[in-house]
Amino acid sequence: MAAFMGKFTGETYALMRFFAGFLFLWHGAQKLLGFPAPPPEMPPLLMYSAGTIELVGGTLVALGLFTRWSAFVCSGAMAVAYWLAHGRSELFPLLNQGELAALYCFVFLYISAHGGGMWSIDRARGAT
Repeated sequence: MAAFMGKFTGETYALMRFFAGFLFLWHGAQKLLGFPAPPPEMPPLLMYSAGTIELVGGTLVALGLFTRWSAFVCSGAMAVAYWLAHGRSELFPLLNQGELAALYCFVFLYISAHGGGMWSIDRARGAT
């Protein structure tokens, strides 16, 4: 099975990049637009700064535009979110409900190191 999937490394990376960004942008839409669900209770400064990073950064990562910088900022935002919202109560993500923030942090860090890849605007415009 591994040999079969090895042929699709570029495609699976592009799908991961797209869906990570696409799912992330909805967290920002929730915070800034109240859609598709009401925003969580949090201080307005955090709501607007996190929401903007999530909506704009998620969109840019999904499209593969300015991917490295966008993903790097998103990764940093998730590291901050983990320690502000989750890491204060318990150390382990399983216990503090911070698994999603931790996973997004490291997925975006990987995307930042890897770049847009195939099916990205960065690739189409010749940027790496």
